[in-house]
Amino acid sequence: MAPNYALLRDATEYERLRSQARAWEPATKRVFDEVALGPGAHCLDAGCGPGLTMRLMAERVGPSGHVMGVDVDADVGDEALALLLATGYGHCSFTVTDLEAGNPVPGGPFDLVYARLVLFHMHDPVQVVRRLWDAVAPGGHLVLHDYDLRTVDVRPGLGSVQEFKQVALAAFTEAGLDVHTGHRLPLLFQEADIGSADGTDVAGRLETMRSGGWLFAEVYRSILPLAVRLGLTTRPAYYSWFREFARDTVEHPDHALLWPLLIGAWKRKPSGPLLAAA
Repeated sequence: MAPNYALLRDATEYERLRSQARAWEPATKRVFDEVALGPGAHCLDAGCGPGLTMRLMAERVGPSGHVMGVDVDADVGDEALALLLATGYGHCSFTVTDLEAGNPVPGGPFDLVYARLVLFHMHDPVQVVRRLWDAVAPGGHLVLHDYDLRTVDVRPGLGSVQEFKQVALAAFTEAGLDVHTGHRLPLLFQEADIGSADGTDVAGRLETMRSGGWLFAEVYRSILPLAVRLGLTTRPAYYSWFREFARDTVEHPDHALLWPLLIGAWKRKPSGPLLAAA
């Protein structure tokens, strides 16, 4: 497990990650369109988790391409690869890799290096961006996607959602994580000395308590051990919150619930003579 990974590593959390990945598929496909990901490309999914984005890549690059996933969690990566291979995506592979360990990313160079909701968990995101950029082939792209958690809200307001926001954001912040990493992506490109982003994309999900509240409940469950250690809440207070949140979902199912913004940024690595001049 990454030393500062703030969430749990269990079956319920893995299922949340799968559901979250499915929810963000349109936004992910949109940035893949922006960088013209197509047949034959050699791709890296950095922090691949359960592998749903690897599948999206594999569908686009076809059997003439290759998709490699890396993650610090061997169990989730091995499970993801087994499912991909069993469902016909034989052009996928997985390697256990700690992106913060200081070693070059294995398997490169890649036509596309993609990282979604990864930098948020890094001690030094600038160094990780540099490492990912080093793995990009000339003419290839680095694409980053990350959350800005400050946008979480509900209208009309509900005390249970405000409590979630207060505890979750405080826990992430006190763990040394940046709750507006997505907003900072263009700055991270510059701080990593690779220049300005070529493009950005901002995706939001405005749902109802009925359809989107599950994300809040599962994130709170997953961050609870950290929040308790930090003295931000207690387990009895959490159970009380959970009952209140479940009641709010039943009594106010159509309240408008705004997820965190998912912000994307990408950069193409120059090729040929331009590479030497960059």
